[in-house]
Amino acid sequence: MFTKQFIFKKTGQVLLHLIFWVCVLFFYTYFFGVSSSNYNDTLKFSLFLMPITISTTYVSTYKLIPEYLITKRYIRFGVYTLFTLIISLYLLMVSIYFSFIYISNFEYANMNPATKNIVFISTAVYLVVVIVSAFKLLKLNLKQASKTKALETKILNTQLKLKEQELNYLKMQIHPHFLFNTLNTMYGLALKKAEQTPDMILKLSNLLDYLLYQTEKPIVPISEEIEHIKDYIALEKMRFNDTLAINMIVNLESKNLTIAPMLLLPFIENSFKHGSITNGILNIDIELTAGLDQVHFRIKNSKSQSKSSQNGIGLENIKKRLELLYPKKHDITIHNDGDTFEVDLHLNIVSND
Repeated sequence: MFTKQFIFKKTGQVLLHLIFWVCVLFFYTYFFGVSSSNYNDTLKFSLFLMPITISTTYVSTYKLIPEYLITKRYIRFGVYTLFTLIISLYLLMVSIYFSFIYISNFEYANMNPATKNIVFISTAVYLVVVIVSAFKLLKLNLKQASKTKALETKILNTQLKLKEQELNYLKMQIHPHFLFNTLNTMYGLALKKAEQTPDMILKLSNLLDYLLYQTEKPIVPISEEIEHIKDYIALEKMRFNDTLAINMIVNLESKNLTIAPMLLLPFIENSFKHGSITNGILNIDIELTAGLDQVHFRIKNSKSQSKSSQNGIGLENIKKRLELLYPKKHDITIHNDGDTFEVDLHLNIVSND
């Protein structure tokens, strides 16, 4: 069922076409009547040319160009264009002949001089065909460019959503390890009825707030990440007691520098999870230096020689996140020798100062 909008659109198109062909008729009348004072006969001759001009133009714009030229079927386009040219030239000759009979009554001397030259007539007709075809080709190219741009935008949006989903998936893998470690520590202190339990619950609450809400943000101040790292270390200190020796050095030139949330904390967690107590002590050294547009983070922990690798799920996930969040803007180096495991990370970041 046709809607009013569809009917109005089609009616408008028909009217535009009618107006255009009326203008072409007037053009022919003026063009062929330059050297003649009998505009009535020139108008009649122009009317003979109109069906050929209209049919040739529509064949070109609605058949040859969209179905063969745009689709890059060049051989068929060339062959069918040649057929169209031959047929239209034949019909032009027929029109000239009948106009000769109808208008001049077989009197060659009575014919308009402009209508005697087949080259002159063909030039006028094919000029209209070429102009309309060029306009159609331009319109189709613009339409195709618009479709291509819309498709590219759709592909980019899809890729962005896939990256977001991958990042969320990686975060979901980080969270269970983080929660398991902190809850296990709190459970151990609760069993001992330690006085540190309320303080631990408060720190855990802050960490959970950061974990559940702040990580949904694309970036957070680096100072905020550092504070939660300190909370996490404080919780682990309660668990390890005298068996932990941790040294943390922080150098910040700008507190407004921002990074992706939960970017550094998994490295800390990884050291506690996979580090080994050697000679009665788990040694962890942390160094964080943040300039105006760069971050250097280094963490080293003691490990047992029997542990050949320390690349757990958390570390692998953070590598993938770095590739997604900081492509070609980070450099991570892992040193895994017999007694220590070290991660060295360099990030290039723009400050919000």
